[in-house]
Amino acid sequence: MDNPADPTIFRRMTPESDILIVGGGLNGPALALAMAQTGHTVTVIDALPETVRKNAAFDGRSYALALASQRLLSVIGIWDAVAEHAQPMLEIKVTDGRAGQGPSPFFMHFDHAEIEEGPMGYMIEDRHLRRAFLDAMAASDRITQISGTAVVAQETGAQHASVVLEDEREISARLLIGSDGRQSGTAERAGIRRTGWDYGQTALVCAVEHDKPHNGIAHQFFMPGGPLAILPLTGNRSSIVWSEQTARALEIHAMEDAGYVEALRPAFGDFLGEIHLAGKRFTYPLNLTLANSFIAERLALIGDAAHGVHPIAGQGLNAGLRDVGALAQVLAEAARRGEDIGGEMVLERYQQWRRFDVASLAVATDTFNRLFSNDNPILRLGRDIGMGVVNALPGLRRGFIREAAGLTGDLPRLLQGRPI
Repeated sequence: MDNPADPTIFRRMTPESDILIVGGGLNGPALALAMAQTGHTVTVIDALPETVRKNAAFDGRSYALALASQRLLSVIGIWDAVAEHAQPMLEIKVTDGRAGQGPSPFFMHFDHAEIEEGPMGYMIEDRHLRRAFLDAMAASDRITQISGTAVVAQETGAQHASVVLEDEREISARLLIGSDGRQSGTAERAGIRRTGWDYGQTALVCAVEHDKPHNGIAHQFFMPGGPLAILPLTGNRSSIVWSEQTARALEIHAMEDAGYVEALRPAFGDFLGEIHLAGKRFTYPLNLTLANSFIAERLALIGDAAHGVHPIAGQGLNAGLRDVGALAQVLAEAARRGEDIGGEMVLERYQQWRRFDVASLAVATDTFNRLFSNDNPILRLGRDIGMGVVNALPGLRRGFIREAAGLTGDLPRLLQGRPI
């Protein structure tokens, strides 16, 4: 075919759908379903074949869904399909310390009983969530899925946006959405630059089985190398997100399973009895990466394509679903007013809605990671006292609980559990 960067390969055509989404992970399909509910036609493109995306094998990956995110999934028709596989998070315990030495006497304890809305959130495995999205999109006559081929070029103009696929097909729409991850090709082709830095940390991600029940309690243990999150799954299983200095993380990841578990034990502790690996192990380099703009001509970014933050607060997918809720509401309201959904003023409303929230999240996660991922005795004393103060003040503690549940800020209707 012609050079993908050559604009002459694009033909002028009537858009085949209202919205074209590049990236078929979780945020892209969520937006597709939300927009289909408002009567829009959507095309979703993913480079991975559908058989790979629909693989039912448990690979250890899971997500922490805030209560507000669960409400969005309910409105767009996903929650009923995954509810039986979801583990409610009833409590969160945050401690500070060193592996093998136990936690500091200062801690924060958040209990869902202090708010009226229900559990603070849910843990759910990737395999269940991804399959539910694929099935729901397949059942919608307003959504077209294209799998197993990547976008190699794109063009935006006054009337439409177009992409060219590696199989030489050209697809057009009124609006192009980039939902294609931290190294978003959609953002790069649009000339959107990024700001960020590497943390020198790598996340070790897996799932473990344990002898004792977790009782729906999530644990966050801050250690000098980085935080360890122990997040409850259904049954006597927990998801592990263990941040370590990169050299040490790669050393641990290279171990056989038995050695890996032995390296984990001092940090994990024995409060859940014996532990055993369940499923595959993964590593993810940790960095902060923010798109300098969430929009361009006839284009908007959502999820990691717009912002990738440290997993210290478990807000990655939740922040992406807030993007989905905000963008879907902005587009639906614009369409009802007769506006062009790909118009600059419409997209600017989405950016204004999301930029401050994302910037606040980035600052918070960056600050917490720098404050807690060290062994400085002065900082350790200060943060331990701070945790003790938060834990001792019911009003402040309740505020943290509502923040963890995703119930603060200017919530889009979908995250309130209301249709748009």
